[in-house]
Amino acid sequence: MEIPDDIQELKQIIAQLLERISLLETENKQLRQQLGLKSHNSHKPPSTDGLAKKPAIPKKSGKKNGGQFGHAGKTLRSVENPDETVVHHAVKCRRCERKFSLSDVAKIVQKRQVFDIPMPKIEVTEHQLGEISCCGETYYGEFPASVKSSVEYGSKIKGLSVMLNNEYRLPLEKVEQLLRELYGVSFNQGTIMSANAECYEKLEPLENRIKEEMLASETAHFDETGMRIEGKLNWLHVASNKFWTYLFTHRKRGKAALESEQSIIKDYENWAVHDGWESYFKFEKCRHILCNAHLLRELENLKENGSEWGKEMQKFFFEMYEASEKGQKVLENRKEWEAKYNRICEKGEVEEPPPEVKKKGRPKNSIGRNLLNRLRKYRAGIMEYAFQAGIPFTNNQAERDIRCVKIKQKISNSFRSQSGAVNYARIQGFVSTVKKQEMKIFAEIVNVLDNKNISFQMAR
Repeated sequence: MEIPDDIQELKQIIAQLLERISLLETENKQLRQQLGLKSHNSHKPPSTDGLAKKPAIPKKSGKKNGGQFGHAGKTLRSVENPDETVVHHAVKCRRCERKFSLSDVAKIVQKRQVFDIPMPKIEVTEHQLGEISCCGETYYGEFPASVKSSVEYGSKIKGLSVMLNNEYRLPLEKVEQLLRELYGVSFNQGTIMSANAECYEKLEPLENRIKEEMLASETAHFDETGMRIEGKLNWLHVASNKFWTYLFTHRKRGKAALESEQSIIKDYENWAVHDGWESYFKFEKCRHILCNAHLLRELENLKENGSEWGKEMQKFFFEMYEASEKGQKVLENRKEWEAKYNRICEKGEVEEPPPEVKKKGRPKNSIGRNLLNRLRKYRAGIMEYAFQAGIPFTNNQAERDIRCVKIKQKISNSFRSQSGAVNYARIQGFVSTVKKQEMKIFAEIVNVLDNKNISFQMAR
């Protein structure tokens, strides 16, 4: 490159180079930030961290590892009435060599109990129609409505296969193998899928009950996660709280899914807890609460890259969290907390100035600027947990309720069909609700297959 003789031209070239250097420095900084992203400072899942995982909210319990003093243990204890009793006695007398029998035992001097399970065995119940003649007429009995074929499987073994394939995430071939090994039956993969489909159909009124309860609840957690169906990306959506879980699948993640017939957020009118996914904010009937754990991770990323306002804002989040006793206590001095929050945002305005307007194209905000804009726009939804009882600090409830599909896919890979995924979503939502209500999963699945009533709690 030749150096021009004209000073003005030289200054112009230097200005262009400085602008280019500034642009490259900004791009380099953003790329370095991306390389340093982990689950503790971004939305990346913990599985990408390997063994180096950190919690978003530091836990300082001050307790030692293991069981705590005074906790109720679950030690195996002897029972009053054992199913079988075996008396061990001496064989014969050392002097006269008389052989002893059970009737010779004078008293029991010590007892020990062994808890075990019986060897699995299939039971076959034969249903027969009886014929009775009376007053010149012949009468016949009727088979139960559930007995439809000459030979068929009952609700218990079908319920076991449903539980193993859904809640315990075993692949179809593994369920088939297990039932064959334990019970010696040929309960094939087609039969397992039929049992899932039957359970799905019979769960429809219960799923409607769950949806009604969720719509009436004071707070509802919403989230979504990707899942593979027929080799293509689909989405599993959740609406849940500590009593109820509703799941549904959709080909889309955003507006199309959230406005679909399956979705309930479009009709929800209370506190909706979710992450910063923009599609949720389009629904104005509900009041929005943001997940602070997500924001803490983003602030951690800013802090690691030298942001002073990010460091101060993260400290503020922890201070308010501790002052509210981890969200269990309502703070009264709201204006003071809001003023401090706003002061930190003002500091962020200086550190994260808006991008320069370009003649062409949309100006691109920095990572910090995007976060700052979100913190300003949704301040009420971020801080509300500290000023109103019952508002959660995070969206962990939804994330726990939706994690099941990730574990299932790691074990069983993708879903083979849309119907299989739809069946799984309804069954898993029911199973999750049963667990939250401290009911027995297997017993309730069998009750569903037997068309018996399920008594859920009324709590919301």
